Amino acid sequence: MSALSLQERSLALVEEGFRTLPERYLGGPAGFDVTYHVRLGDLGHTFEVRCTEQTARVRKGISARPADVVIGTDSRTWLRLRAGELSAVEAFRERSLYARGELDNAVRFEGLFRLPDGRDPLMRVHDVRLPGRSVSVLTTGTGAAPDVLLIHGLGAAKSSFFDCAALLAEAGHRVHAIDLPGFGGSSKPPTAPYTATWFAKTVLAVMDELEIASAHVVGNSMGGRVALEIGLRRPERVRSIAALCPAVAFVKRDFHPLVRLLRPELGLLPHKLRRGMVERQLWSLFCDPDALDPSVADVVVDEFQRIYGSAGARVAFYASARNIYLDRPFGHGGFYPRLAELEPPALFVWGSHDKLIPAGFRHHVAKALPGAEQIVLDGCGHVPQVERPEQTAGMLKRLFARADALGARRFARAESDAA
Repeated sequence: MSALSLQERSLALVEEGFRTLPERYLGGPAGFDVTYHVRLGDLGHTFEVRCTEQTARVRKGISARPADVVIGTDSRTWLRLRAGELSAVEAFRERSLYARGELDNAVRFEGLFRLPDGRDPLMRVHDVRLPGRSVSVLTTGTGAAPDVLLIHGLGAAKSSFFDCAALLAEAGHRVHAIDLPGFGGSSKPPTAPYTATWFAKTVLAVMDELEIASAHVVGNSMGGRVALEIGLRRPERVRSIAALCPAVAFVKRDFHPLVRLLRPELGLLPHKLRRGMVERQLWSLFCDPDALDPSVADVVVDEFQRIYGSAGARVAFYASARNIYLDRPFGHGGFYPRLAELEPPALFVWGSHDKLIPAGFRHHVAKALPGAEQIVLDGCGHVPQVERPEQTAGMLKRLFARADALGARRFARAESDAA
């Protein structure tokens, strides 16, 4: 069979897959109207898919309507996605798929359609409605193993956990990557407090809405602080905690009076951050610059600038940063005395070259919680789930296995009491 006939056969299979999209459409959220351009580079064809709240329309080629999201891949990857052989986060991890435009809608695309044999999609984006806010949650994995929650850091979104989500889903976990309110695809209420307590209550409410009785909770930076707060407030809901370079309370706070005077409401004033500044800040999070694909870095910078263009997002960013810095370390209600009361098994991971949360914070954690496991990753920066995804996922899976073995009786008893 010639190369040309192979390409023709691939094109025929691809066209059949696109033709059946409308009949497999699951519907979008209220007011949804997004135009996708799916580019298949090896075939040289682009398909336009317009999805609204109720319908999906497909055409080969593109219309005059501009794309809200561009998804690029190859025919083999597209056919594997259609057959349910891999999910979009797995394809992203393989770097066989890229996206431009609003990242949350790009991630949402796969979950809008049933698989050809009637199965549910391998991943879905949920818009969890809570009083005064909505929370965007990406769920992937079969759920044979206990649920896992992934919580991003300041200025980031659930996309920072895509690689880890794919690796943990492959291990049988049902994984939920959350955009905290104020970030990513979640709503950005300008008057919200944006404290660790408020974020923790929000995540617990999301667990209730998604009927997650208990889960392993993983957080990076600010998300690590939120994960610890959840464990302190509702230990019966937490199987284990993995805090990746967590934003624990600062002991030396030389700028405390100045930070207290800075008001989050300043974010309401229209302004932008220069692209070069955002790029420098992103690359400073890494020890090894080769760990971040430049094309992925471009997507991250684009997404940050797009979101930061919203006044609500700017308020959320400033308020969250301010609350991290002002978190009281000691005294009545201080972070470290409270940390000493943490019940769930905990793992703290630090980066030897982390410029934001230096590994030296582990000494304060060790004094408060000597039984916690602590690991310093040599040659790693602030986002180990991005810089060292395989190693980080390996540590997480070992933690989960130990915690599930030790906590089986505790959760069996808790579930029995709840019944």
